[in-house]
Amino acid sequence: MTTKTLTATLLAAALALPLGAQPTLKDVYKDAFRVGTAIAPRVFDNLDTTEVRIVRTQFNAITPENVLKWEVVHPRPNEYDFAESDRYVAFGEKNGMFIVGHTLVWHSQTPRWVFEDSAGKPLTRDALLARMKDHIQHVMGRYKGRIKGWDVVNEALNEDGTMRQSPWQRIIGDDFVVKAFQYAHEVDPKAELYYNDYNLATPAKRDGAIRLAKQIRAAGIPVAAINSQDHHKLDANVPSAALVDSMFQAIRAAGFHANVTELDVDVLPRPTRAANTADVSARAQMTAQSNPWTTALPDSVQQQLAKRYADLFAVYMKHRDIIDRVTFWGVTDGTSWLNGFPVRGRTNYPLLFDRQGKPKPAFDAVIAAAKPRA
Repeated sequence: MTTKTLTATLLAAALALPLGAQPTLKDVYKDAFRVGTAIAPRVFDNLDTTEVRIVRTQFNAITPENVLKWEVVHPRPNEYDFAESDRYVAFGEKNGMFIVGHTLVWHSQTPRWVFEDSAGKPLTRDALLARMKDHIQHVMGRYKGRIKGWDVVNEALNEDGTMRQSPWQRIIGDDFVVKAFQYAHEVDPKAELYYNDYNLATPAKRDGAIRLAKQIRAAGIPVAAINSQDHHKLDANVPSAALVDSMFQAIRAAGFHANVTELDVDVLPRPTRAANTADVSARAQMTAQSNPWTTALPDSVQQQLAKRYADLFAVYMKHRDIIDRVTFWGVTDGTSWLNGFPVRGRTNYPLLFDRQGKPKPAFDAVIAAAKPRA
């Protein structure tokens, strides 16, 4: 199929949907799952009018990029700062959105003092558990009944499905995940609680996430969903649609629901040894080869991106009985985190809306994919 033919096919399919001249993501998927996006202060403070318009028009769920992470909301001992997170929640309420809390327990973007005593020595297990519980009680308690779903624990696994040797794991032990869910459930028994991680299409890591979810469930704590971040590459084999499909099959077989929580498609070469890591600590040097499209994305690559999204959403639609939400990590290409990861200063094009806020061919592809394939 030629580039022009693919574009025409996608547009024709989108326009065939009975939603008028301008279909929106939240409308075309309303019978399948929520469609969300991650937002920053520029959106919930109404500073970026283009992104605000897109968020209000296209999405019915929001996740905060950073304002509920430990370093922002709890920067120093006994000191909480809810100014930005209050505005985030108010924005979601004003616009009738499903509001997600991200994230309560993570090894990254957590201040060093969290794991140390007043002398700078590692805390004991009991002391760190008490600190974790206090944090969860304060943050979740403030938004009880308002934030409907929480990424309780983020990225606790290695790529082989074993437990990451984070400060949480080293000091508390593997059961820090179960304890975090226990404390969260005690604070707000009605909130949806999630485990969130990347590369879950990799079978070993997927199985590790399911194993964790089963441990939490065995402790009598409900797990609303296993969250797959879905930071994907343009290369259709990183990961393949078949692997993504098998991930949802395994989650279903284990008796859990799923969310796609941080969806984007990196179109640039990945200049790291780890082919598809989303570890925020990864860094690499800028080269001409790593930043090939500084002014615009070639049409041929636009169409590759559209097809990649079409294939992914075909899988999501196949599993819509267990997928509750699909959330993009960002609103427009210009503010995507992938412009700075793992190389700072690159020009990336991973989302459905370009730097001017205009829908790309990938948007049309996702709209078209809302109509299940025969």
